[in-house]
Amino acid sequence: MVLEKIQQANDIKKLNKEDWPILAEEIRQFLIEKISISGGHLASNLGVVELTMALHLAFYLPEDKIVWDVGHQSYTHKILTGRREGFDGLRKYGGMSGFPKRKESDCDCFDTGHSSTSISAGLGYALARQIKGEDYKVVSVIGDGALTGGMAYEALNNASRIRSNFIIVLNDNNMSISENVGGLSKHLSNLRTAESYQVVKTGIANSLSQIPVYGERVVERIRKTKSGIKQLFVPGMLFENMGILYLGPVDGHNISGMVKVLKEAQRLQGPVLVHVITQKGRGYAPAERHPARFHGTEPFDIETGLPTKKRLKSNYTDIFSTVMRKLGDREEKVVAVTAAMADGTGLKRFKNMFPERFFDVGIAEEHAVTFAAGLAAAGLKPVVAVYSSFLQRAYDQILHDVCIQNLPVVFAVDRAGLVGSDGETHQGIFDISFLSSIPNMTILAPKNKWELSDMVKFAVNFPTPIAIRYPRGEAYEGLKEFRAPVEYGVSEMIYEESEIALFALGSMVKTGEEVRLKLKELGYSVTLVNARFAKPLDEKLLLSLAKKHKLLVTMEENVINGGFGEHVTEFLSQNMKKKLPIINVAIKDDYVEHGNVEILRREVGIDGDSIVKRILEKYDSGKGKGKK
Repeated sequence: MVLEKIQQANDIKKLNKEDWPILAEEIRQFLIEKISISGGHLASNLGVVELTMALHLAFYLPEDKIVWDVGHQSYTHKILTGRREGFDGLRKYGGMSGFPKRKESDCDCFDTGHSSTSISAGLGYALARQIKGEDYKVVSVIGDGALTGGMAYEALNNASRIRSNFIIVLNDNNMSISENVGGLSKHLSNLRTAESYQVVKTGIANSLSQIPVYGERVVERIRKTKSGIKQLFVPGMLFENMGILYLGPVDGHNISGMVKVLKEAQRLQGPVLVHVITQKGRGYAPAERHPARFHGTEPFDIETGLPTKKRLKSNYTDIFSTVMRKLGDREEKVVAVTAAMADGTGLKRFKNMFPERFFDVGIAEEHAVTFAAGLAAAGLKPVVAVYSSFLQRAYDQILHDVCIQNLPVVFAVDRAGLVGSDGETHQGIFDISFLSSIPNMTILAPKNKWELSDMVKFAVNFPTPIAIRYPRGEAYEGLKEFRAPVEYGVSEMIYEESEIALFALGSMVKTGEEVRLKLKELGYSVTLVNARFAKPLDEKLLLSLAKKHKLLVTMEENVINGGFGEHVTEFLSQNMKKKLPIINVAIKDDYVEHGNVEILRREVGIDGDSIVKRILEKYDSGKGKGKK
């Protein structure tokens, strides 16, 4: 196998040119086999095999710097830098990350995980190189979908000023996560389908040059015009108008062609954009047919492409999807907004049923929120469906454009809490902290599938900003018998006893039920409350719990700093004369790496056994001891 000859960075340079297509095929088969077992990002990685090989042939790592946008397409890069053996532990706890990680390899020059950041980071490297008088190449690889993010344009605007070499590779596959939308997508589509303007330009220039006396003058005059010959054949020439030299389009599966263009780009001064056309999912028919489904996939059967694990129960996203479709029927003012995640957030059914009321703005969370604010100000009821980790990118817009005006925007915050295998950049463990700091914001979290349904219906009729956070994965079906109507700022009593009070929020109610049973077996009397609201707190119930119990335990799947538990503790400290022992069960002030969610819950101490242990250690020895 040619693949076995790749043991470390730059080994690819030792191969014969005839081995390149063989290596590309072996890498594809390797990725399909490994990801079919572990799960991971498949379609995006299959699409950049040849592109990554060309980058490694044209540049020398780790001296040269390759900055991957998002980074979910870096699997081939990891293989070519000697990490092939790490794929057995891909995205597992303690194993190799599915994204670039500086601590993992010197060949990973920048940690990524969110979109539209690579040009900014690459420009930082390029200018640092200039200031320090160093000599290495910098290349930022960005997908066409990431160019729907405003940060990319901010970086392009600044990149136009650099005078030293800086290469931007635009990986254009006409897909982000869902299908690309908007003017940029149309612009790139025109570029793809336009006749090769380089050939046309050369032909016309040569023809004009043959005209006696005036030919050369005409050619020179055209070259000096503001638009130039390119403007005649390629619509817009967006990048060159920004001061960035454009090369391409280039076939992203022709290794020799890309190596040639990349080496040409290295010789140029200033910013250069190389436009590469690739096919997402290339080489695996199911991924070619359904690139969005194979963007991030669970383990699957290679022959059919179908998941190997049958999902029997609905997840929270499914519940949200069903409720939104029904609300679309009942409420004509309800509109849905997403940032390139129609499938992931469960809005595809709403989109199909009510296309005129569905808006996918691309990978642009900041725009999505302010756009929703405009919709709300005009009298509609916008629901912004977004992953918790991505919502934090729009913090300023939530604060300034939604909450200052107290507009009735609904935030459906999916993947709140620990999400598992995608790691630090995707864990949704900060939303309670950053949302609760904003005046006029209301925050809810459901204990089970039925409560999510009730909360979404409550939210679309709420007159001010409101967020509902719910976790990834299977929707909890327990505690079905407890379904009190949702009332503003009012918690739900599940079991009322004495001694120890568990005040649990959202997904932690299920854990609270487990903790209560274990403590009951030890002889303790335990109250369990479904907090429902992270903001505002049910102050009346909290004061009642504090008076009737010897220990209060707050439970949340969020970092402790600025979280639900801290707000409860602060309220009681200011309103109770007698000090009440309190345990705040939350995630410590840290980032949580990738791994199975159940393993991560144990590691951060929010699983049932860990909580029981903390309670027993805190509770007074002697007076608070159980009966058994």
